Amino acid sequence: MKWFPVSLKRSRSNRKMPEFAELTPEHRAELESIVGKENVSSTQEDLDKHAIDESPLDPHPPTLVVKPGSTSEVSRVLKLANENMIPVTPQGSRTGLSGASHPIHAGIALSLERMNRIIEIDEDNLMAVMEPGVLISDAHEAIAKHGLYYPPDPGQESGSVGGNISTNAGGMRAMKYGVTRDFINGLEVVLASGEVIEMGGKNIKDSTGYSLIDLIIGSEGTLGVVTKATLRLIPQFKYTALIYAPFKSTIDAANTVREIVRQKIMPFGLEYMTQHTVLTVEKYLERKLPDNSHPAYLIVAVEANTKEELERQLETAGEICLDMGAVDAYIADTAQRQNQIWEARKAVFDAYLAMYTLDEADICIPRSKIPEYVERAEAIGEKYGVLLAPVGHAGDGNLHYNIIKLDETPEEEWPELMESALSDLIDMSHEMGGTASGEHGLGYTKRHYLVREVGSTQVELMKGIKAVFDPKGILNPSKVWV
Repeated sequence: MKWFPVSLKRSRSNRKMPEFAELTPEHRAELESIVGKENVSSTQEDLDKHAIDESPLDPHPPTLVVKPGSTSEVSRVLKLANENMIPVTPQGSRTGLSGASHPIHAGIALSLERMNRIIEIDEDNLMAVMEPGVLISDAHEAIAKHGLYYPPDPGQESGSVGGNISTNAGGMRAMKYGVTRDFINGLEVVLASGEVIEMGGKNIKDSTGYSLIDLIIGSEGTLGVVTKATLRLIPQFKYTALIYAPFKSTIDAANTVREIVRQKIMPFGLEYMTQHTVLTVEKYLERKLPDNSHPAYLIVAVEANTKEELERQLETAGEICLDMGAVDAYIADTAQRQNQIWEARKAVFDAYLAMYTLDEADICIPRSKIPEYVERAEAIGEKYGVLLAPVGHAGDGNLHYNIIKLDETPEEEWPELMESALSDLIDMSHEMGGTASGEHGLGYTKRHYLVREVGSTQVELMKGIKAVFDPKGILNPSKVWV
């Protein structure tokens, strides 16, 4: 991947930042006494590793990487940092796309990778309790052994549970089930002061006071550090299948999304890809999909507890696709065939990242607006001389537009062209009642879009909340807003 600077100048603020202190040898010694000497590092390899996420942002190395192994250790680290005005950047597996994991002001990169225990899978209450460093793929695998499922399914399964909570990640099942927020029932959180608080638990209902848990979810590590999460689970369906449908035009595919919803079909997944995306992922995986010769594709995934109901859904969804312009409807009704298509879909971003210089828009609009958005977006690519390759969760209106540098574009012109195209895509989203981020968060690279979307009054309310949770401003500074 080619890094380019999403620079400080584009996100500069007149608001005065806190005066952070430098980490001293004495601080390091105290941190080593808390988490163990082997879990505090300043090797170049570790600093480089924890200086980045998957956003196209120049690296920001921390001063130290600190890896606590328990809530108690997190608490003591934050207490030390708070008392000494040392900035702390919480990190999971650093798969985020908006720079939220970058230690912009150096200080401590608080890596939660050691806190990766699945504490409990409670079949009676349909809950799972786990630490933030558990990978989503490991969580799904462990929960599935009990015939249960945790629906949030971001394409990047190497992401962590804590990271998904941090950005309120959605993924491919959000159309039917919702996003991470809808499946978090309880959190253990360490505040900037080091105080540990419990929010929620295993009870289904709770109307006691303000919902602080909903403030933490999606706060991108700016309000507290999650050290334990209680997840809601659902029973697994017995049967699943999917349709891979090529279309003669991108507009036909987009209109099909609207028609499937209009006819009251509720797939658990409804994904959109262009031919460019299919060809890119085929090249990356060195494996063919059922078709790669048409402009656009839909993946329609359904589930049921009887074969008869599954077949009914497949037949209905397939007929809708064909009636709306699909040239075929390939059915994957075995686990092997479904996995091949899902693996290809989930590899899309990695494929683009490996082959192109790019950034990704994470816009989300009312799904009825998808055909208009897809049609109008083409002009934005032409205007700025960039390639726009949309892919996304069309069923919930969350389109990820890969903004790709053309070979002939000079390197020095690319950041401005990319940012201009991104800005126009976000403006068009706002015009249609949408948002700048459906699931990736604003982090550092997109934080300047917040006031454009919600206005200064809401931003000031958010800053007030931040001041209550983190009065000294040590937690993930320079994120979410300017």
